[in-house]
Amino acid sequence: MGDNLFNRFAQSAADPDKIFLLPPGRPAVRYRESFAAAARLAHVLTRHGVQPGDRVAVQVEKSPGALFLYLACLRAGAVYLPLNSGYTPSELTYFVGDAEPRLFVVAEKNKAANAAALPDTPLLTLSDDGLSGSLITEAVGQPDDFTDADVGMGDLASILYTSGTTGRSKGAMLSHGNLFSNAQSLKEVWRFSKSDVLLHALPLFHIHGLFVATNVTLLSGASMLLLPRFDLDAVFDALPLASTMMGVPTFYTRMLQDARLNQDGTKHMRLFVSGSAPLLAETHRQWQARTGHAILERYGMTETGMNTSNPYDGARIPGSVGLPLPGVEVRIADKTGQPLAPGEIGMIEVRGPNVFQGYWRMPEKTASEFRPDGFFITGDLGTLDAEGYLGIVGRDKDLIISGGLNIYPKEIESLIDELPGVEEAAVVGLPHPDFGEGVTAFIVKTRDSVLTEDTVLGALANLARFKHPKRVLFVDQLPRNTMGKVQKSAMRESFKTLYG
Repeated sequence: MGDNLFNRFAQSAADPDKIFLLPPGRPAVRYRESFAAAARLAHVLTRHGVQPGDRVAVQVEKSPGALFLYLACLRAGAVYLPLNSGYTPSELTYFVGDAEPRLFVVAEKNKAANAAALPDTPLLTLSDDGLSGSLITEAVGQPDDFTDADVGMGDLASILYTSGTTGRSKGAMLSHGNLFSNAQSLKEVWRFSKSDVLLHALPLFHIHGLFVATNVTLLSGASMLLLPRFDLDAVFDALPLASTMMGVPTFYTRMLQDARLNQDGTKHMRLFVSGSAPLLAETHRQWQARTGHAILERYGMTETGMNTSNPYDGARIPGSVGLPLPGVEVRIADKTGQPLAPGEIGMIEVRGPNVFQGYWRMPEKTASEFRPDGFFITGDLGTLDAEGYLGIVGRDKDLIISGGLNIYPKEIESLIDELPGVEEAAVVGLPHPDFGEGVTAFIVKTRDSVLTEDTVLGALANLARFKHPKRVLFVDQLPRNTMGKVQKSAMRESFKTLYG
């Protein structure tokens, strides 16, 4: 067995009887039981012809079984390809066609729709609670041990799809070494240990919930309160058992609206972490006033994992995403890649062992995103202060981040443009107190158009729900510059208070 991510997890779980997962309303799952379940599932994968390097696509709901499948892929040397559980069958055809997975594990409830959309792709199923489905049925009777694939830190562990400037999703290739180095740095910086209990209410198809929360827990030999989703009652029920929590800004804004949030209920907590979208400075202030805790904000992206973090000890500055992680270099550069002085605004560029291997089957795109000296061009604009703290100014791309999920406007605009009665459309993200950014569509109607907000939203039903506009606004014209390009920045400025 090579030196790889699962090998490091196994080494960290020195006590096999230590509890790994605490699912609400179900028995605790120990590390020994988790690794045995992963072994049985790894046998199922190999029986279906999965070889090291093959992709295994996964679109299931969050459950212990879903985590065991992730570990099984690592053990079998497969490339784990998690897909948003909100994607519709028509959206899945692109990802499956691009990645060409050897096997696709789908939610049992969606089997018929996915089988119809993907007739040539072998499917296995997993129930929402992770306790049944053909994947589980085939695992019954399989051995509790498995000869792990001989893969190393340089081999691919996962492909995560991310939005691109052309509207076509790109598959970011992440190696075992990328994922290990990032989790190891976060473990050290955030001081995770086997005594920690993480409250996990994040999705598992996203880098935050899978490669930050889960990998850090596994590498620390810690325990995890695995909630199926973010639910206020469930979070407040679990909070007394936790020592740490990771969330997106929406989690914290919603908790602040609940009278149960107070200092007595959080005084036992060691750490609250926020990411995936900017946390408003006002949320920082309110949280500290109510709980006595300063939320720790960090900055990362699909292609790099985490790059910076506010310190565990020392100032956690609202509006800042902190200092570079150990081994990670961050610079602010001009358009040619030349470093800028502290305080100047420019492109955020990153170099380190956390940076991905490139985009799946896109060598030209990969080459264009890296400087000759190895720095990755993030597409985000920022500034470094004299102490080295990074501030995010904005995005060079039009990407919208709503509720911690990436949304590319072009996909939505293209669908709206096809509707009768639409002259043109533009989709932007506007500041939203709950989601960070609210997807907002602006439409110029043709002279005789009878379009309404409801008819537009109805026409977008085939899109995953998180991509649906929060509002559809009809305007006389879209703002343009002298070259005729739509000025989305002007729209964001004019309507920045739409959601309060």
